[in-house]
Amino acid sequence: MKIVSYNVNGIRAALKKGFLEWLQSVNPDVICLQEIKANEDQLDLSLFEAAGYSHNYWYSAQKKGYSGVAILSKTKPDHIEFGTGIDYMDFEGRNLRADFGDISIMSMYLPSGSNMDRLEFKLTYMADFQKYANEFCKTRPNLIVLGDYNICHEPIDIHNPVGLKNVSGFLPVEREWIGDFMKSGFIDSFRHFNKEPDNYTWWSYRANSRNNNKGWRLDYAMVSEPLRDRLKRSVILSEAKHSDHCPILVEIDT
Repeated sequence: MKIVSYNVNGIRAALKKGFLEWLQSVNPDVICLQEIKANEDQLDLSLFEAAGYSHNYWYSAQKKGYSGVAILSKTKPDHIEFGTGIDYMDFEGRNLRADFGDISIMSMYLPSGSNMDRLEFKLTYMADFQKYANEFCKTRPNLIVLGDYNICHEPIDIHNPVGLKNVSGFLPVEREWIGDFMKSGFIDSFRHFNKEPDNYTWWSYRANSRNNNKGWRLDYAMVSEPLRDRLKRSVILSEAKHSDHCPILVEIDT
């Protein structure tokens, strides 16, 4: 199973930049989207169906043009779960899960901590999501949580770790949480295969950051420990340029 995750920073904008043609060339079995910034009724779903993704599920924020996640699949999932049942998360359309056989795939858009109020919101979300994942894995242990975590884990994951140490996305408390999340039973699939520096998934639109590769690795495919031996590949698809993020890809033996 080939799974892609992509923060598209607005699906309608990405469509105008050739997203569907790119999707067909990469040809994943499942793609998880974040920050779709659209409601389902604002999209022509026949475009996705024509591209081979006849099963597409959209979970938008209540606030128009904000946040939201989606899952597009070639085959019909056994089950779709909209949200986590935690109301403040679900108001913002941040979690969508599809179950395929014994594997559960979640598209997650973790909040950014752009100011103190949002940082507190983010920290609460992280703590509550950890509890959710712990409980969920008791009954379905094969969970893959893909998406924009809005956190760089280690200095290797950010272009200027010293200068950005006090910026949300690389704060000690955020880095500690993502480390603890992995210790609770999840594998950072990209680092499972690749220990090299200068691999990023987000670049600011300012100061020619992408061309200079001054980026952050904010997007992860976190794979639960029982799937370790079924991991085949995990890469960053940095050539895709429909967003300020780029997609990531993970392959799992089914």
